[in-house]
Amino acid sequence: MEHERRQVPRYPFIANAELVEERSDMRMVTRVTELSLGGCYLDMMNPLPVGMLVRVKISAGADFFEAKAEILYSLAHPGGVGMRFIDVEPQYRAVLQGWLEKAEEDRQRRLS
Repeated sequence: MEHERRQVPRYPFIANAELVEERSDMRMVTRVTELSLGGCYLDMMNPLPVGMLVRVKISAGADFFEAKAEILYSLAHPGGVGMRFIDVEPQYRAVLQGWLEKAEEDRQRRLS
């Protein structure tokens, strides 16, 4: 049995995302499918390499989140990347916590 390595819960979460590669200013539009306090998973046709530093911008409804992030793992099939947030400013941490609280409430509602 594989040991769970995540330190914080991950929730299903669908939102639009934009990645900006720090050195080249390359921009890519993608979709978030899972979210946690420490990072997220993005669906991508052409996953980015492990270790790449990006700025991730996530929008869901009227809310907006932005942080510096690092690609931790990259999957070719299905295409996607897992990333960890490195630098989250307080106003964006509040947005993230609000999304996660709602996701937990939704999970609890489904279980009851």
